[in-house]
Amino acid sequence: MSRFAVTYRLRATSHGEAQARAEGIALEQTVEIPRDVVPAGYVQDEILGRVEEVGQLAEGVWQAVVSYSPDSAGDEFTQFLNVVFGNSSIQQGIRVTGIDPGPAMAARMPGPRFGIAGIRALSGRETGGMIAPVLKPMGLAPQDFARLAAGCVHGGADIVKEDHGLAGQPTAPFRARVEAVCKAMAKARAETGRKTLYFPNLSGRPEEIEANLRFLKDAGADGVLVMPGLFGFGLVHRIARDASLNLPVMTHPSFLGPYVLAPDNGIDHGALFGTIQRLAGSDISVFPNVGGRFGFTAAECQQIATACRAPDGPGRPMLPSPGGGMSVARAAEMQAMYGGDVVYLLGGSLLKDPARINEAVAAMRHALAAAG
Repeated sequence: MSRFAVTYRLRATSHGEAQARAEGIALEQTVEIPRDVVPAGYVQDEILGRVEEVGQLAEGVWQAVVSYSPDSAGDEFTQFLNVVFGNSSIQQGIRVTGIDPGPAMAARMPGPRFGIAGIRALSGRETGGMIAPVLKPMGLAPQDFARLAAGCVHGGADIVKEDHGLAGQPTAPFRARVEAVCKAMAKARAETGRKTLYFPNLSGRPEEIEANLRFLKDAGADGVLVMPGLFGFGLVHRIARDASLNLPVMTHPSFLGPYVLAPDNGIDHGALFGTIQRLAGSDISVFPNVGGRFGFTAAECQQIATACRAPDGPGRPMLPSPGGGMSVARAAEMQAMYGGDVVYLLGGSLLKDPARINEAVAAMRHALAAAG
């Protein structure tokens, strides 16, 4: 079937109500007019959403699968998301739990440009968990971030990721910071022979984004961190498709929390941080780790990791990147939970002694190696 399908979890008191809600979604997400005025022919036969199945999951909880024509989305990723959960996201008791893009939309949205294998090739880390220290806090000068980044390279980091809060602050403007970090990391890589990647946080006013993308590429950055909750998944898709940029994308969950936190509304964790990220073209999906300060459960984190890496998912498998509460002491626990294809974000735990951040990164590398 060339149509793409979305699975919704519904609150309803009976099969009849659940069926009616599913048919309401099919209308709302496509034609957005009453059923009795839908034009016959192409609109009714092709564009109108189709309820493929409705079944009960538990008392008062139902599952519905609705399929949509690729023509309703066209070639625009933002319109694809609009069909998946546009107006229905404003209604109570509807949650997206799965997205199957089907062959037509999968061809239009090829997914990650690099994926797990590509990131491993770029970083030189052939197997095992990858370490990504985070440059923070805001308020430091460009040379401070440069020194931290160089120390991370010497310690054996695979990726140096900027904190999502680093933007165009006067203490470290975007371009000055990117230039300083690129220069320091190039020197450290030459000294160590390592291939540590640098992902600056893309920032700027809307009219500045394209120029800033080109700037970070020309300055020597190896990838880019994007916040789709603020800049939109369309920007992720645009970067991933651009062969002239040829940059891997790491996506950050800032501003996306409300999409997943209400149990009866929004989008399931795996669908948002896994499937949608892959479809958009992200290579690494950052999400709050279990046991940190954000409250995601182990089951939710596993759901994300599975959606990121599933071999039958859309496009190339991507790397899950849990962050928050990560430390050397938790290395064995996290290795057992996530396995080898994962990027561990390390922030505050590394910054107790910035001058010796290389030792803190090396300690994490040794802990992961010891955990097997």
